[in-house]
Amino acid sequence: MPELPEVETVANGVNARVRGRRIEQVWTSGKPQTFKSSPAKIAGTLTGARIERVRRVGKTIVMDLRGAEDRPAQFLVHLGMTGRLLVAQPEIPWPTHTHAVLSLSDGREVRFVDPRRFGRLSVLTGPSGYQGPGTEPTTVLAEEFAQLFKGRRLAIKAALLNQSILHGVGNIYADESLFRAGIRPRRQAGRLSREQLARLHAALQEVLAEAIRLGGSSVSDYVDADGVRGFFQLQHKVYSRAGQPCRECAAVLKKITVGGRTTVYCPRCQQ
Repeated sequence: MPELPEVETVANGVNARVRGRRIEQVWTSGKPQTFKSSPAKIAGTLTGARIERVRRVGKTIVMDLRGAEDRPAQFLVHLGMTGRLLVAQPEIPWPTHTHAVLSLSDGREVRFVDPRRFGRLSVLTGPSGYQGPGTEPTTVLAEEFAQLFKGRRLAIKAALLNQSILHGVGNIYADESLFRAGIRPRRQAGRLSREQLARLHAALQEVLAEAIRLGGSSVSDYVDADGVRGFFQLQHKVYSRAGQPCRECAAVLKKITVGGRTTVYCPRCQQ
């Protein structure tokens, strides 16, 4: 499933291409599971609206719109496991499993493609807008970050994946951040020292920034708004490398399950 850096990369790419354009027509497939808002409501909200910007909140792509009579609205896109949000010229054939197409005022199209239909499309109207379920990990300060885990009994890996605590972090970047911070994934979150939490805060922000710069991790179906794969998977230290030697100390990397998720760590580098 695309995580924060992948969603950020897609949102930034779409924003650079469609910001300021007007949506002239909306087509939806009507397939079940894909639509949290009805296709009719999505089409009614989007048609004629101007795209003010496209951004990321947690793992959700948020398209801020300005509709009729200057009314604000938002188009929310969650990519799920295999979703893609692409910007293309209309003469390029639609990919198989295309479920929504926004025809823009400059002739181009924004296409939502999702083979497994785990992605979700919805709209919000009104001034409040989508805030996300938790705290934003790329901007949270070290002190606030430490407070998020105070008194929590769950494993730190599970805490990092809890979207109501930090929204946007997933399996890849939790494993990579814990490795860089030298912390074992089963350590109880509420028992980590302030120094350990400070290291984890710095490691998480470093990993996310580096992954965004490299266009995310393409370990499955993920591509950016142009259909291009990311490069951060080449920098993975532990994720999906169980049984291989640690790139820092050569110890064999171990695989365990934490919070129902496969987790890889170094028994020597992480304590």
